[in-house]
Amino acid sequence: MTDTLALASHGPVIPVIVLHDAADAVPLARALLAGGVKVLEVTLRTPVALRCMEAIAAELPEAIVGAGTIRSVADAQAARDAGCRFGVSPGYTSEIGRACRELGLPLLPGVATASEVMTANADGYGFLKFFPATAAGGIPLLKALHGPFPDVVFCPTGGITPETAPQFLALPNVTVCGGSWLTPADALAAKDWARITALARATHALRPA
Repeated sequence: MTDTLALASHGPVIPVIVLHDAADAVPLARALLAGGVKVLEVTLRTPVALRCMEAIAAELPEAIVGAGTIRSVADAQAARDAGCRFGVSPGYTSEIGRACRELGLPLLPGVATASEVMTANADGYGFLKFFPATAAGGIPLLKALHGPFPDVVFCPTGGITPETAPQFLALPNVTVCGGSWLTPADALAAKDWARITALARATHALRPA
């Protein structure tokens, strides 16, 4: 994969995954794959995150594993070394953008304002993560951004639910959204993989016809 926009072709939702136990990584990924969700963003928020990425990439090559919460050049390097096929950052700096290009790690950079959109655009990024989506202005802000930036598309993430996802996905500048509801903490704790598969399967009905 050379362009993160290709991620949107695999389904309307990219799960935002937080793992605290490396032993859960592969079973969780299998559960999501069984539900037809193959793009997996594993966040760099826990000490075991890189081990989880490595395990999924090694054992389930059909999964498209990415690293979320990339905040530094070192994070980008570690993600690439772990076998990730893309990276996601909560915000954007030219340093991270440049490092990801040099590493050959496609980046989905985070933005929350028009100025940040312009900065990412200037560095060649036209598919952006809108984060934190609900707190930063949600649907009204995305509609407002479409006027001056008709050529930019977004992956809104943060505060989106199964109920609000279709409203975001109906916008002309939204191709996919990120969501943590696919991997709820209580389901992970109970190792309820069947529930996670059901949640993954349900996402395919969220994109408006």
